[in-house]
Amino acid sequence: MSTAAQRPVAVIGLAAIAAVEGIALLGYAVFDTVEGLRRGATGPADVSNVPAIILLVAILLVFGLGLVWVARGWWRLRRAARAPFLLAQVLAVLVGYELAQSEGPVERTVGIAMALVAVVGIVLCFLPPVTRALEP
Repeated sequence: MSTAAQRPVAVIGLAAIAAVEGIALLGYAVFDTVEGLRRGATGPADVSNVPAIILLVAILLVFGLGLVWVARGWWRLRRAARAPFLLAQVLAVLVGYELAQSEGPVERTVGIAMALVAVVGIVLCFLPPVTRALEP
């Protein structure tokens, strides 16, 4: 079952969700790198120093590349894509919930969208067509 015609729509959705999340994290890593170089370390002293910015960018790159890898796994109908995808979605729900509590309208909107997409991903993960497609 490796052709696109045999790939359930839910699996295509899961691959798309993982790919978009991964690309967004990679984009944010690039943005933070550019901002760090352009403006320097700004903000509270605990999180605005060179080692903290490097660590943040490294974490974003690892998670972003990981989600792109997971998207490829979904696309290729690999069972191994499910567990890391679910972990990423649980983390996205938690981060999205916190962002949804923000005062700023942009942060709140991003948080709500992030949490909703993550919940949709979790639900899609357990649909019967997905489970059947991942069977050996």
